[in-house]
Amino acid sequence: MTARILFACLALIPSLCLVADAPAADAPAADVQITDDGTKAVVTIDGQPFTEYRYSGYAKPILYPVYGPGQKPMTRNYPMVKDVDNEASDHPHHKSIWYTHDEVGGIRFWMEDAEGKTSKDVGTQVQTSLKIDGNKIIAQNDWKSSDGETVCSDQRILTFGSDGEARTIDYEVTWIASSGDLVIGDTKEGTMGMRTHPRLRLKADPKRGNHTAGGHSINSEGVEGKEMWGKRAAWVDYWGEIDGQLTGIAMFDHPSNPRHPTWWHARDYGLVAANPFGVNHFENKPDGSGDMTLKAGETMTFRYRFLFHTGDAESANVAQAYKAYAEE
Repeated sequence: MTARILFACLALIPSLCLVADAPAADAPAADVQITDDGTKAVVTIDGQPFTEYRYSGYAKPILYPVYGPGQKPMTRNYPMVKDVDNEASDHPHHKSIWYTHDEVGGIRFWMEDAEGKTSKDVGTQVQTSLKIDGNKIIAQNDWKSSDGETVCSDQRILTFGSDGEARTIDYEVTWIASSGDLVIGDTKEGTMGMRTHPRLRLKADPKRGNHTAGGHSINSEGVEGKEMWGKRAAWVDYWGEIDGQLTGIAMFDHPSNPRHPTWWHARDYGLVAANPFGVNHFENKPDGSGDMTLKAGETMTFRYRFLFHTGDAESANVAQAYKAYAEE
C-alpha cells in the first residue's frame, strides 16, 4: 500500500488515525505566523524570526535557524553556514534540530551519504505534502533508500507557541509502516535530535575549533553533565550564557511515548537526542534488544517539546513546565 493511499485510509477511519486528534501545545499567547516559500516554512512570533522548517535541499527536514528569548540563536550554524567563530565542524549530519534514525528497515537515515563513512545503504526523507494550519505545520514524508524505494512514511505536526518570554516547539511524529513490516533498529544513532549553540556545550575541543564551552545540564532525575548520556529521563535541560544572556533549551519526552522515559544520546560536545531504541548501547544489552517492529499498516506516535527559556533549569522552573506538558 502506498503512503498516499494509507493516509487516505487513515483519514476515512478517524479511530485509526493517531494524528488528527493528537494533543498539541496550548494556543499561543503570541502572534505566530507561518509562510511557505516552496523550500521552507518560515515561522515568526510577534513579528520576529523564530525558526524555519527547511524541507528541501537536505537529506531530511530540519529546523534552522532557531531563536530563543531575546532573539538569541539556540543551535549550531554548521554545516548550513560554515566557518563561524567558535563552532565545530564535526558531524555534518547534526543539523540544528531534526528527526531521523539509523537502521530503519535496514537503511541508515541518521548518517548522510555525502560523508562517505559507511558501506551500508544511506537513505533520505522526502516530503510528499505540507499544510499550514494556524500555528502548526503538518507534513508527510517518505523515507527512501538510495534506489528510491520507500522504506516507511511519517506524518509530523510541528506546533509553535510561547509561554511568557519563553518559546516552544511541539514536535510530533507518527511512523507509518507503509511498505510492509518495518523494523526500527537498536542503535544509539537517533532520534529526536538537536545540536546546541556552542555556548551550551559542556566541553571545549580546540582541535575542532571549540575554544570555549560554559554550558551546564541536568535531567529530570538530577543527573548532571556528561553522566546524562545513556540515562533514562523524562526531560533534559541545557543552559549557558549566549550573547550576555543566560539562556537554555529543555527537551521533554511525552509520557504517552513508547518506552517512556526515553534514553538520551546526550554528548558533552552539543549533541542532544531522545532515543527510545538504542538499548544495546545505553544499557550494554545484547544487540537488537531495542529493536521495535511495526506490522504493515501500523502506526506509532512520538511527541516531544522544545522549551527555549531564560535562566537555568531551576529559575526557569523546567520541572513544573514539564508537569504541565505531561498533563495536556
